[in-house]
Amino acid sequence: MGGGSIIIFLLFGLVYGILWIYCLVDILRSDFKDSNMKIIWIVVILFAQLIGPLVYLAMGKSTKITTYS
Repeated sequence: MGGGSIIIFLLFGLVYGILWIYCLVDILRSDFKDSNMKIIWIVVILFAQLIGPLVYLAMGKSTKITTYS
């Protein structure tokens, strides 16, 4: 493996780690329409490592309670 491949792999890992943490914090700070959705989304993020954050970003907003202040 060349040096460029390692750098790209590390950058992808860093971006993915930041996305994963962002989704987990967003889940913990949000209120959901169904009280069990918070636990379900945490399980999805933890066990569907590669696709979980992307699924949450695509579908999670519709399960949240929207509050306008």
